[in-house]
Amino acid sequence: MRQEKKQEKRHLKGLDMPELLEFVESLGEKKYRAGQIFSWLYAKGAGSFEEMTDISKEFRVVLEKVSSVDNIVLVTKRTSSLDGTTKFLFRLHDGLQVETVLIPPEKNSPGAEKRLTLCVSTQVGCPLDCKFCATGTMGFLRNLSAGEIVDQVIQAQRHAGRRISNLVYMGMGEPMLNYENVMKSVEIITDDNSLNIGTGHITISTAGYADKIRRMADEGRRVKLALSLHSLDNEKRTELMPITRKFNVEELIESLEYYYQKTRSRPTMEYILFEGFNDTNGDIRKIVRLSNRVPCKVNIIPFHPIDFVHPSGFAKTLKPTAKPRMEAFVESLRKSNVTVMVRSSAGEDIEAACGQLAVQEEAAAQHRTQTFHSPGSSSRLNPTPQVV
Repeated sequence: MRQEKKQEKRHLKGLDMPELLEFVESLGEKKYRAGQIFSWLYAKGAGSFEEMTDISKEFRVVLEKVSSVDNIVLVTKRTSSLDGTTKFLFRLHDGLQVETVLIPPEKNSPGAEKRLTLCVSTQVGCPLDCKFCATGTMGFLRNLSAGEIVDQVIQAQRHAGRRISNLVYMGMGEPMLNYENVMKSVEIITDDNSLNIGTGHITISTAGYADKIRRMADEGRRVKLALSLHSLDNEKRTELMPITRKFNVEELIESLEYYYQKTRSRPTMEYILFEGFNDTNGDIRKIVRLSNRVPCKVNIIPFHPIDFVHPSGFAKTLKPTAKPRMEAFVESLRKSNVTVMVRSSAGEDIEAACGQLAVQEEAAAQHRTQTFHSPGSSSRLNPTPQVV
């Protein structure tokens, strides 16, 4: 007797409004049902159909049979006693894990009570092998779906207990290598009936995909753009970021010029200062020339050493620039009329380096597995995630 193939359920989180409309109509339901589901999934953050109380029980039964509300699961979270930064480690449906970081505003800063920033991941691991980044040591495992990106915001907001106002795509992974899902997540997040975070409060960072920067400009994307720059010397930047072999410094600058001409939006240059490497007077002059060519902002970022992944070769030589030199570097740029922001070293006491929590958890999981399988061991492997 031939066994019927079980129909796979439709994953609803990550669907936009047109897709939900198509879905409810395929079930023979009226269009307004799509708006109800959309609001429950995103604006209200429902984690199950049972929570969707203004939808009839009969329809909820139907939804349960043919679809699912998939939620990422909190494994652990760590909150800094220094500045309140919170790092979340979330488990995905296939057991892989990503980090999300909640960054409160500095105390007594203007509008602090209304501002809360979330840094989201777009990939599990990263294929780019930037020498200063812990995430790159994981290698690349897969892209996140639009639903998994959006759910980081939903779950972090739930744990924060207050509205997230600003969003940065600067966590694990390269957003431009997951372009479609990233932009779809932005469209969902910015919808008035969803999380309603304005495009002007969203920043997408890239390690240097010039073609995608041009595409953002051509598509009229209103989100902010940040470039992980770190050097304007082609040879130095290639050492730091191998992606420079694909898109060299001049090609990147040309794409930024194109972006600014099309959008009139100033991109942000992210710049980590490494002692004796990219913090020279010559580097200052290059940045000044760039700002004269492309109106931009420069964001000076502290380097969080990645000794815990045991870097070798060039990566092992990277050291943060000392504070006096950093201050002189910033002052020189400002005297040349460059707009400079200095990012505070958030979450230093909770594994501040991007990817550090995920890498450490992965190493610990491998150790537990080896212990579990070792002869004569009485240890038990506990697959239940810790909910904090």
